[in-house]
Amino acid sequence: MSSTSVIENVEINGTKLYFSISSKQGRKPIILYLHGGPGDACIPLTKKFNSELEDHFIFVNLEQRGSGLSYYKFSPEENLSINTILADIHQFVLYLLKRLKQDKLIIMGHSWGTVLGLYFIQKYPELVTEYIGIGQVVNMKKNIALQKAFLRTKMKNTAKLDQLDFVHEPTKASLKLTKMIVAYGGSIYGAKNYRKLIGPFISAKDYSFKDLIHRLQGSKQSIQYFWEKLMDVNFENILHFAVPITFCEGRHDHHVSSQLTAEYAAKITSPCNIIWFDHSGHFPQWEEPTKFNQEIIGLLKPQAN
Repeated sequence: MSSTSVIENVEINGTKLYFSISSKQGRKPIILYLHGGPGDACIPLTKKFNSELEDHFIFVNLEQRGSGLSYYKFSPEENLSINTILADIHQFVLYLLKRLKQDKLIIMGHSWGTVLGLYFIQKYPELVTEYIGIGQVVNMKKNIALQKAFLRTKMKNTAKLDQLDFVHEPTKASLKLTKMIVAYGGSIYGAKNYRKLIGPFISAKDYSFKDLIHRLQGSKQSIQYFWEKLMDVNFENILHFAVPITFCEGRHDHHVSSQLTAEYAAKITSPCNIIWFDHSGHFPQWEEPTKFNQEIIGLLKPQAN
């Protein structure tokens, strides 16, 4: 099934933001997808793997400020923070709801997008019917400890791991750690690289060669500006939400520990459930897309009718 999404843009908080949106709209519920990273814009991936959702929902994938098609060069004077991105999402949600004449939408976040998603539903629960977190971030410092533990079971020689300096170079060390996780199969199940996720970008009609370069630059600068702030994220003390939550977790996710997410989900006192993907790591929406799409359609069917 091929995607019928179209690319559009709108000016939000003084910045031109690009997004994909289902061309067949009608009165279907809206899903707003918040990509990972920071800076990992992914319209070609959702168009390739998740187009089935477009039959049941108005599926919108926003390329965040400075990322992908929304790339521009960040300036230190902007004083960027997680709240900057949240403010963009808030204004974009208001724009979508007004345009599509609806009161609420579904927020779907992946990885870094789950940080934005959980903050968003705490701040603006009145705008959201349901939250779906894929590869949910819970506590980044605990996640680093679990990443190290996983690598110790895989590496014959842990010298490189032991040399990482989390005291003086925490950002550099955690980025290197994440690269090791990918190389030892803890990110995509059964793979030691991201080749599967690169092809759709190269063949994408919506991304020119210049856009591909911008995506790399956007990812690099977003990491530079937001990674340190991401390292401080910890949701463990927030156990009640005004919005129903579903976590979609790869059984083999050691990139953002699904074990940590399962422990967190068990403590949440408001409606919360987990959908497990037994043949996935950190990207169940693209590693097991058929199952993922069907699970989401089944989960949200009452809203779609």
